[in-house]
Amino acid sequence: MPPSNTKTLRIAVLADSDTRWKWGASTAGRVAPGGPSGEAGATGRAQVAVGAHLLDGFLLRGRATPTPRQLAEVGVRADSLREVTASEFLRVMAQEPYDVLVLALVGGGVQAVLHGLRRVWEGRTDRPVVVTGYVGVVYEKLADGLLLRHGADLVLANSRQDAERFRQVYEGVGADASSVTEVALPFLGGAPYTGEHDPYTVVFAAQPSVPETRRDRAYLLERLVRHARLHPEREVLLKLRSRPGEHTTHLEELPYQKLAQRLDLPPNVRLVYGNMGEVLDRTDLMVTVSSTAALESLHRRVPTVVLTDLGVREALGNHHFVGSGCLASWDQLDAGHRPVPDEEWVARQGVAADGRYERAFDAARGRIAELLGRPGGLPPLTPYYTPETAPGYLPGVLARHHLAPDGSLLPGAPAADREPGPVRQIVRRAARGAYRHGVQRVAPVIRRMGEL
Repeated sequence: MPPSNTKTLRIAVLADSDTRWKWGASTAGRVAPGGPSGEAGATGRAQVAVGAHLLDGFLLRGRATPTPRQLAEVGVRADSLREVTASEFLRVMAQEPYDVLVLALVGGGVQAVLHGLRRVWEGRTDRPVVVTGYVGVVYEKLADGLLLRHGADLVLANSRQDAERFRQVYEGVGADASSVTEVALPFLGGAPYTGEHDPYTVVFAAQPSVPETRRDRAYLLERLVRHARLHPEREVLLKLRSRPGEHTTHLEELPYQKLAQRLDLPPNVRLVYGNMGEVLDRTDLMVTVSSTAALESLHRRVPTVVLTDLGVREALGNHHFVGSGCLASWDQLDAGHRPVPDEEWVARQGVAADGRYERAFDAARGRIAELLGRPGGLPPLTPYYTPETAPGYLPGVLARHHLAPDGSLLPGAPAADREPGPVRQIVRRAARGAYRHGVQRVAPVIRRMGEL
């Protein structure tokens, strides 16, 4: 489908959490033909190209639907933004003439939407180019997540290493691997680190689900406090992802805020929220277990440590950083250790700040431009999973989004032809609050009782 006569592309982004909205909207700005290349803004916030395209955002209704505060913290602009169910979104896609669609969802959500789109676009060649990918480091469920994303026109890989692994998985099961396109994390940027600040600032980037247990999370918090007491001249920041009651991409049963209430925090320890790029502007040492924040930090040449205190384990995700030169413990940091990253490893992760990032999205932009100008339009979407290849798996994946195995709506699916009424909105808010209460209060109690 060629771009409109005005040369202004219409792009839609469907996301299911604050982090995926950040990735999806930032990706849209990077990969749109005629859009920007190179760095994000000085604060590290992704800059959506004004005038190059129109961006409509859709937030998939669920447990992790971002709050207004979370959306403001992400800092990515959109021309419109609204909350939808899968069926409501499919209705929009059946009627609106978008050029590009970015699916920023968990793997099962991507697969369901792909099958739903295949159904609503049946017989059409003037459909949008469909793009999907991953928010950050891919360290678990590689085959499962990739095959659930198969069927999109572009499956974006955030590094050379990921691109190679993605193609191996697709080719290994006999699936078309031509959709795999190497890019980089779209929200990297900001001014490079030039030297120590006054005061010297240490930032621990917390993660909602890593580590998982109360003991491990309490240990990390206590070590952070100990480091602050050993170095009273330093400012020590605990960078938090969400406030109590909010959800992110991953569940957080034991927020650090609640654990911190039981400690006597020294005056040089502060809990902070906000955009990671702005926090990195004043960071001298980034510390984390395995957060994508480590890649943002490495891109800006900020000294970065991936903790080994709890082991180097797949369950933590820090095994991804083997060979990075960044692995270290709190004991080493207390003694003054400053890590030196391995340049070859950093380059393979797509975060090298040596000019290559400026061209990281050229291939994706070129591929999308080629598909938009394809004679005769685009063929139907062809996911690897079908009722024939995965008859015991696919129906369950689709049913979670009220879709039948052929992509059509199941009886009883939420109405797709009208906005929810006041009562329905109240019930949704109450249900979401009850779910969050159960995750953050009831589930930990049950878990502790089970350990007695």
